[in-house]
Amino acid sequence: MSSNVFEIAGRAPGPRLPLLVGSLSRPVAWRAGQPVSAAVFLGHVRQVASLLPDAGSAVNLCEDRYAFLVAFAALVVRGQTNLLPPSRAPHAVDEVMAGHPGSYAIGELDLSPAPAGYLRMPALDDGAPVETEVPMIAADAVVAIGYTSGSTGKPKPNVKTWGSFVDSNAGNASMLGKSIGKAFDLVATVPPQHMYGMEMSVLMPLLSEVSVHAGRPFFPADVAAALATMPEPRVLVTTPVHLRALVESGVVLPALAAFVSATAPMPVELATTAERRFGAPLYEVFGSTETCVFASRRTSTDEDWTLYPGVTLHPQPDGTLVDAPQLAEAIALADIVTLHGEGRLFRLRGRNSDLLEIAGKRASLGDLNRRLLAIDGVRDGVLFQLDEADSSGVRRIAGLVVAPGKTEQAVMAALRDAMDPVFLPRPLRLVDALPRNETGKLPRDQLLAILFAR
Repeated sequence: MSSNVFEIAGRAPGPRLPLLVGSLSRPVAWRAGQPVSAAVFLGHVRQVASLLPDAGSAVNLCEDRYAFLVAFAALVVRGQTNLLPPSRAPHAVDEVMAGHPGSYAIGELDLSPAPAGYLRMPALDDGAPVETEVPMIAADAVVAIGYTSGSTGKPKPNVKTWGSFVDSNAGNASMLGKSIGKAFDLVATVPPQHMYGMEMSVLMPLLSEVSVHAGRPFFPADVAAALATMPEPRVLVTTPVHLRALVESGVVLPALAAFVSATAPMPVELATTAERRFGAPLYEVFGSTETCVFASRRTSTDEDWTLYPGVTLHPQPDGTLVDAPQLAEAIALADIVTLHGEGRLFRLRGRNSDLLEIAGKRASLGDLNRRLLAIDGVRDGVLFQLDEADSSGVRRIAGLVVAPGKTEQAVMAALRDAMDPVFLPRPLRLVDALPRNETGKLPRDQLLAILFAR
C-alpha cells in the first residue's frame, strides 16, 4: 500500500474532482455539540484509509453519521466501493456481500453476529493530526452501489460514480440555495445508507457549504435536541412518517429554515400542518435510487414538480425516460407524468405498476391507498396487489391496516363507501404495526409474510 493513501484515488484516468469543497476550517459535521472542521475530518479519513485491507468494495455499516461519512470517504480515497444494502439486517448484508466476492464490512460498533471479515473502525479522536491536502477523485471512479428498497420486489444494484454524485449534488444544492442560502446545518432522520440519506446528509457536507449532525435521531424529543446543538440556519431532512410523528407529538423544535422530505408521497394536509406548526417551508424532492433526485416542489402550494437544471423528461406509454446530468444514459421509471411549463414542470399521474384493471375497471393503487388512509381511525395501512391470480383469473388486492379500536368489518364498510367494490381488499387484515423500514418504506416480502401468517 502506498505511504500516501490520498494518492490512490488519482490513479484512474480521466478528469478528477475534489472529495471536499470549501475552506478547510469550515465545519463538516457536529459531534456532541462541537463542530468538526474539514481539516480534522480529512485527518480522520487518512487515519481510517490507512487501515483498510486491499479489496474492491465494502459494506458501510456505520450507525453514527459522522463515522459513516469518514468510512465512506476513506473507501473512496482507497479506490474502493461503498456497498449500500437495502437494510442493515444480517441477511441483507450477507446477500450483498455474496454478490461482491472479496468484499468486507466496516462499522464503528461491535456487532454480534458480525459479517465475515468485519472491520471495526478505531475511535475518531479530534486530537488526531489534521490534513491539509484535499484528495482528488477520478470522475469515473465507482464510489457506491446502492440497492433499491425491495418495496416492489428483489433489491437491485445501482452503480454511482464520483462524477455522477457531484452532478446530482449540484441540483440539490441549487434548489436549497435559492430558498435558504448556500451555507446551512442539517439534521437527518434517514439513514445514510439510503440514497436519499446519502444525497442529503453525506454528499452535501462534502460538496457544499453544509455541515451535518452526527446522529440519526428517531424520537421527536431527540430530533429537537439534535437541532438545538447546531447554529442557524437549520434544515431537517426527514420523511412523511417521521414528520407525522413530530406533528402529533406536540414537540417544540428550534427555529428551522426548511424541511426536506422524500421516500413516500407527502400528504398536502401534513405539509401544510407542519409548515404552520414549525414556521418553515417544506420541500419535497423527487427521485429514485436509480436516478438520484431530479425535481422538487413545495408541497403545500405546488401540485407540479419543478425539474432541476439540465433534466429532461420524456413521457412514454408505460412510464417516463429521465435524462439528467448525473446519468450516463436515460433511465426509464414507472412513473406516469404530464409535462407543463414548456417541459420544466411535471405532474405525477401515478405509476405504471400502480395502475390496476379488474373486471374491466381501472384504478390507481396510489389513489386507493390515499382513500384507505383518509378513513377515520386508520393510523396506517397499505393496499397492494397479489402476485397470484385467484380461481377466476383475477389478481386481487390485499390490505394490512393499523386501526386501533376498529374491526375489519368496520374498515371494510368504510372502504365500500370510498371505492368501487371490485377493488376492495380480499383479504384485509388488522395488524398492530406495518413493517416499515428506516425510511418508512414497506418491503413487499414482509407484507406478504404478515398477510399469510394466519
